[in-house]
Amino acid sequence: MSVTEAPAASQALTAGRERLGADNVPAPGSDARAAERPEPAGPAEGATVPLVGLATTSAYPDDAATAFELAADLGYDGVEVMVWSDPLSRDAGALLELVEEHGVPVLSVHAPTLLLTQGVWGRDPWGKLRRTAEHARRLGAGLVVVHPPFRWQRDYGERFVERITDLGRSEGVIFAVENMFPWRMPGRDVQAYIPGWDAVEHPYDHVTLDLSHAATARQDSLELARRLGRRLSHIHLADGSGSLRDEHLPPGEGNQPCAEVLAELAAEGWSGHVVAEVNTRRAGNRRNQVLAETLRYARRHLRADEADGREGPAAVG
Repeated sequence: MSVTEAPAASQALTAGRERLGADNVPAPGSDARAAERPEPAGPAEGATVPLVGLATTSAYPDDAATAFELAADLGYDGVEVMVWSDPLSRDAGALLELVEEHGVPVLSVHAPTLLLTQGVWGRDPWGKLRRTAEHARRLGAGLVVVHPPFRWQRDYGERFVERITDLGRSEGVIFAVENMFPWRMPGRDVQAYIPGWDAVEHPYDHVTLDLSHAATARQDSLELARRLGRRLSHIHLADGSGSLRDEHLPPGEGNQPCAEVLAELAAEGWSGHVVAEVNTRRAGNRRNQVLAETLRYARRHLRADEADGREGPAAVG
């Protein structure tokens, strides 16, 4: 199978767009691929309903293969692949086989720019990003999520805003820089990122809004979405309580206005992807239920105005 044209990813994306019904989430533990799915209601004529994907990190400590299986079983529209120590996450051929097997496309790729992935695909940050862009293209994904440089990566951080914009144009993919948070220590906050942790304050063309990161930074996600306006290209759906840790709680279990963010984006006709990035490490045998409920939550609030005929909230931006 060719990995340069990604035909399976394209076909699966079409299938994913046909699987947008908010209630098409099977009961945890059921075999969704064997069961006949009900016909989705579909969006209102002319409306855009964002696809809802599952981050492979939501299956951690299991690998990408498990994430694809979960996404297919629960009815997600696609996956976001985190490139990290999992060998599958770095193997485009193997990932395309998973796309074909499960009928679930890759919507986006997360570059290995986390603290714990500094050694993945070498030590040259720009080389890693070019390799991630190639990986995304082979998988049929048009967007790469990237963290800003750490403050000790001074060469990488120099003119980062300008250079990440230029790289996206030359590589033919969107690099959506993720909002981060200050590292808090007793009595002080540490600035760990260049040019800063708050992506809203810097002139990136494209931004990924992570609602858990907003909670850790003690910000309001709805306000951030409004300030970003058209620069908001991607959503990491999760929640947080405002603690020192980046919690990635299921939406609705923290203090972020997750429902309001989704409803307002839907009312605006926003066309990005919403990716569930929920920590399920302690969920045990409830993992499927947690991820199923997260999908239902996303679909319900992305389609709320259409479902109950309410007048939509003010437009984002």
